[in-house]
Amino acid sequence: MKENKKLEYKQEITDSFLKTVSAFANYDGGDIVFGITNDGVFKGITDIDVQCLSIENRINDSIKPKPEFSISVNEKNRTITLHVEAGIRPPYYYKRKAYRRNNTSTIEVDDIELRRLILRGEHLNYEEIKSDNQNLTFTCLEEEMIRTLGISGLSRDLLKTLNLCNDRDGFNRAALLLSDQNSFPGVDLARFGETISIFLDRETWEGASVLYIFHKSIEMFEKYYSFEKVTGAKREKLFTIPYEAFREALANAIVHRMWDINARVRVSMFDDRIEISSPGGLPEELSREEYLNGQVSVFRNPILCNVFYRLGIIESFGTGILKIRQAYQGKEQNPQFKVFDNSVTVVLPTEDSKVPLSSDEQTIKDFLSNGRLASSSETAAAVGFSRAKTIQILNSMLEKKVVRKEGTGRGTRYRL
Repeated sequence: MKENKKLEYKQEITDSFLKTVSAFANYDGGDIVFGITNDGVFKGITDIDVQCLSIENRINDSIKPKPEFSISVNEKNRTITLHVEAGIRPPYYYKRKAYRRNNTSTIEVDDIELRRLILRGEHLNYEEIKSDNQNLTFTCLEEEMIRTLGISGLSRDLLKTLNLCNDRDGFNRAALLLSDQNSFPGVDLARFGETISIFLDRETWEGASVLYIFHKSIEMFEKYYSFEKVTGAKREKLFTIPYEAFREALANAIVHRMWDINARVRVSMFDDRIEISSPGGLPEELSREEYLNGQVSVFRNPILCNVFYRLGIIESFGTGILKIRQAYQGKEQNPQFKVFDNSVTVVLPTEDSKVPLSSDEQTIKDFLSNGRLASSSETAAAVGFSRAKTIQILNSMLEKKVVRKEGTGRGTRYRL
């Protein structure tokens, strides 16, 4: 077996293994096998009993606090296996430094990760830390709760019930996120043209409640990915991307992100897709397979999740990915989920088939295919319609967001 994140080989017993003990104790645990080269060649250890005692003493003398570990011996190949348990009181320091595994190597944690380890050791979430700003107001939260839950007003007792404050420390950072004075990074939304160098629209929302930011982002989605279908006297609002999929992906990006990273949630809008990127990667307790499977949920910000749940924005059980996939059930396109070390991105493709086109609109769409850019006169000549009729059809297609217009006056051109 090759070395991996939870397995390391050491040919000899030197103090270098103590960094890996710190790393295993700080995170998921693991094994260190002594008497094997990095290539997996067995060399064996002499004086096994003496060396086992040496390993134990070095850990007890050097790792603070003391981690849980066990030592076993393979007499056949004369190797020693040190098993280190994932600790419940991180950070575990070696020479006043904490370590983590990075694939098959062991590296020192950075300042942000060290703060996270300290919080884990105190059994706290980042959102539970006392807010530096205690002069908070909750206009948006109160309006939302009055509208959704039918309460008469937002009292201090209700804020305590929501775990946003207590008598000892006052407001916590979850309260700050939901307040009108929210100072955390918000959402950066951009609508792109043919390339990411062309900005057709851009909005950045911050300095306001995450609830306000959430709803403003929804408004932008409705602006660019909705259309109306009229059947007789009935007018129906439809979307080129499933509404529930976008709403769920956006809510997840906000409530499950890492708030100690100075980065915004990014919403990138294209003609054929939306990409929603949330800072922070997956929680340590959640594997990539569990996340993609959609069956296991780890609430990184349980207080914030609870408020969004009470307001009907998310469900209490972790069904976000399942709901997104369900929204695309029966569609030609499927959502994608990209997991990186420091971010998670959800890609929601558009469904052009949802936009009903008349036979004349389809004729013009066929002409404008393959990236063609044409004026109304050129289009009329190509499809055999009068210019007035062509302009009327193009305007209808603009409303349905099937085509877009570039330029002004005589320089006006149309493309899909």
